[in-house]
Amino acid sequence: MFERFTGDARAVVQGAVGHAEAARAPRVDPGHLLLALLGRESGRCRAVLAALGVGAERKESVRRALTDTRRRAGLSRADSDALAGLGIDVTEIVARVEEAHGVGAMSGDRRAGRGRRPFTPDAKDVLARALRAAGARGDRHIGDEHLLLALVTRPGGEAEILHDHGVTHETVTQALHDGGAESRAS
Repeated sequence: MFERFTGDARAVVQGAVGHAEAARAPRVDPGHLLLALLGRESGRCRAVLAALGVGAERKESVRRALTDTRRRAGLSRADSDALAGLGIDVTEIVARVEEAHGVGAMSGDRRAGRGRRPFTPDAKDVLARALRAAGARGDRHIGDEHLLLALVTRPGGEAEILHDHGVTHETVTQALHDGGAESRAS
């Protein structure tokens, strides 16, 4: 599959590994892919995010929201709301765990050392969804825009965060359409 990735998409995957290494996380997850997409200085994804008004200030807001989601062990707001309906206060649980074990104890970052970072099943799912998104659009190659489409269509905290910032499947698809075919990977 990676042979079909454009240079921009490969850079995102490498950037995600870099984010995982910097966090000393044992594995690369969808959040690392999102961080790598946000950090891109070029590519169709950057153009889409800019068209949707996700500039530097809003990118920082996305990063903060992702950090908050990680602190809740990846639980989305919908997950937290569902648990609240059962009488479980996720905020209180996080506070107690962090009081006992330190801030970020529930993030899953186990402080791995150096070495190869495998991808979580969820991150692999994002890559597979990117392949399907490219096929659905009739694109022969997988670009960074397909990784963004994959993240917004996958249930979970990353999609919820992006949605809260106006980045949905519909808005991304429209921005790609408005951008025309001239920048489409061939």
